[in-house]
Amino acid sequence: MTSADTAPAFDALIGLGSNMGDKAANIAHAIALLTEKGDIRLIAESRLYRTAPWGVKDQDWFVNACIAVATDLAPRDLLARCLSVENDMKRVRKERWGPRVIDVDVLTCRDATMDDPDLTLPHPRITERAFVLVPLMDIAPGVEIAGHVPAYWLARLDANEVVPLEESTK
Repeated sequence: MTSADTAPAFDALIGLGSNMGDKAANIAHAIALLTEKGDIRLIAESRLYRTAPWGVKDQDWFVNACIAVATDLAPRDLLARCLSVENDMKRVRKERWGPRVIDVDVLTCRDATMDDPDLTLPHPRITERAFVLVPLMDIAPGVEIAGHVPAYWLARLDANEVVPLEESTK
């Protein structure tokens, strides 16, 4: 984890989640795949969080994290890389918000705002998801999303089921 006060500038924020297999290892593998070509550089990584399922409740718990990256990739190219990582890790899309080996979402990319069928920036549900906002507080507490910092949005949500992974096993 990198302190937000000392972290260098980033170009994009990415959310990651897994609730199948070795969840923490899946997150680490996805980050390695994202950064292996050198055109995406890891700037900061949140702690891993154990989180309750969102959307479809009848499934195993998740591990979620966020990363800040430096990249010259355009937003759609960054999305393509995220989808490629999901494909490489054999993500199967059977049910919206259902179980997954990995989920890699572009949350923000520079100051881009987009709303098209393939990519919406900032991510359209970022302000509704404690499992994204809590990890963002680790790495980018000052980032503005829809005119407010993550703490503003987080204060409106129940974050009781977003627990650092190392604390959830005690």
